[in-house]
Amino acid sequence: MKKVAFIITLAFICTHTSIYGQLSIEDCYKKAQTNYPLVKQYGLIEQSKDYNLSNADKGYLPQVSFSAKATYQSAITKLPITLPNVSIKGVNKDQYQSVVEVNQNVWDGGIIRNQKKITEASSAVDKQKLDVDMYAINDRVNQIFFGILLLDEQIKQNVLLQDELKRSYNQVSSYVTNGIANQADLDAVKVNQLSTAQRKVELEATRKAYMEMLAAMIGEPIKENDHLIKPSTAESSSLQTTINRPELQLFEAQNKLFETQKSIIDAKNMPKLGVFVQGGYGNPGLNMLKNEFTPYYIAGARLTWNFGSLYTKKDDKKLLDNNQQNIAVQKETFLFNTNLKMTQQSNEIDKIKQLMRDDDEIIRLRTNIKKASEVKVEHGTLSVTDLLRDINSEDQAKQSKVLHEIQLLISIYNYKNSTNN
Repeated sequence: MKKVAFIITLAFICTHTSIYGQLSIEDCYKKAQTNYPLVKQYGLIEQSKDYNLSNADKGYLPQVSFSAKATYQSAITKLPITLPNVSIKGVNKDQYQSVVEVNQNVWDGGIIRNQKKITEASSAVDKQKLDVDMYAINDRVNQIFFGILLLDEQIKQNVLLQDELKRSYNQVSSYVTNGIANQADLDAVKVNQLSTAQRKVELEATRKAYMEMLAAMIGEPIKENDHLIKPSTAESSSLQTTINRPELQLFEAQNKLFETQKSIIDAKNMPKLGVFVQGGYGNPGLNMLKNEFTPYYIAGARLTWNFGSLYTKKDDKKLLDNNQQNIAVQKETFLFNTNLKMTQQSNEIDKIKQLMRDDDEIIRLRTNIKKASEVKVEHGTLSVTDLLRDINSEDQAKQSKVLHEIQLLISIYNYKNSTNN
C-alpha cells in the first residue's frame, strides 16, 4: 500500500513539474547565450586560428620552386685566342635552362614563432570582442524577465480588485433595493468592473508577447502556465563593487597583441640563414664552353640581412606604443563611466528601499479609509462615487508596492550586470 502511494505521489510530482515548468533568471542567461546566433562565431574564430597556426608551421618545411627560361642573346662568350689545329666552338646564342630549387629555412630571426604568437593574440582579441557582444544579451534578458514578473504581479492585483469590485457591486445592489443608493451608483460600480476587466485583457496580452520574446531569446517554447522564479531582494546586501566585465579582458587582450607585434618588428631586423639545393638542366650547363644540354646541381648556404626595415623600426614601435596608450585611455574611460553608473544604480536601490518602508503602512491606511467609506455609504452619508475613489486609491497603493518590489529587483540586477558579479 505504501509503495502504491509512493508511486502515485511520484507520478503526480513528475506530471506537475512537466506541466508547470520553472525558469530562473540565471537559466535564462545561460540559454539565451547558447541560443544566440552570434555564439557560432566562437567556433569560426577557433577554426581560423588553427588554419593560421598550421600555415605558419609550414614555414619550417622545405620550400620548392621551379623555373624555366629560353633566351636569345646578341653576343656570346668567346676565347680571345686561337690555337693551331684546334677548333674551339662557342655556345649558341639561343640558350635554355630549367631549374628546381629546394630551400630549407634554418633560422628566420624568430618571425614564424612571433607570427604564431600574433595569431594566438589576435584570436584572443576576437573572442573577447565576442564576449562583450554576448554579455549585452543579459541586459535584454533582464528587461523581458522582470517585465513579465511585473505583469504577473499586476494581473494578480487586478484579480483582487475585480473581487473587491464584485463585492462592492453586490453591496450597492442591496443598497439600491433598500433605497440607500440608486441605479446610477450601481452603474458607476459596473463601469469600474468593466474597466478593470479590460485592463486585465491588456495585461495578459502584453504578458503573452513578453513570454514569446523570452521564448525566442532562450530558444525554447514556454507554456502559458510556466512560472518564472522571482529572485530574492536579499541579494542586494551582497552587491560587490569589483568590476569583472568582459570589456576589461578585451583591453588586456588588445594590449598583449600590441606587445606581441613589437616582437615581430625586432625579428624582421634579424639576419636569416638557410640552405638550398638547385638541380638544373640546360644548354649550356655550368660549363659555358660545352655546347649541349647537360644536367647540373648547386648546393650551398645563404645568409641574408635586410637593413631597410631599420629605418622604420623606431617609428613602428612608437606607433604600437601610441595604440597601447589609446587602449589605456579607453579602459580608464570605461571604468569611469561604469563606476558612475554603479553610483547611480546604488542610489536608485537605496531610494526604492526607502519608498518600500512606507508601502505597507500606506496600504493599511488606505484599507482603513476604504472600510470607513463603506460604513458611510451604508449609512447614506457618503456617495458610491467617493467609495469607488477610495477603492481605487487602495488598489493604487498595492500597485505601487508591487512596482517598487520589481523596480528594486531590476535595479539590483542592473547593478550586478554593471559589475558582472
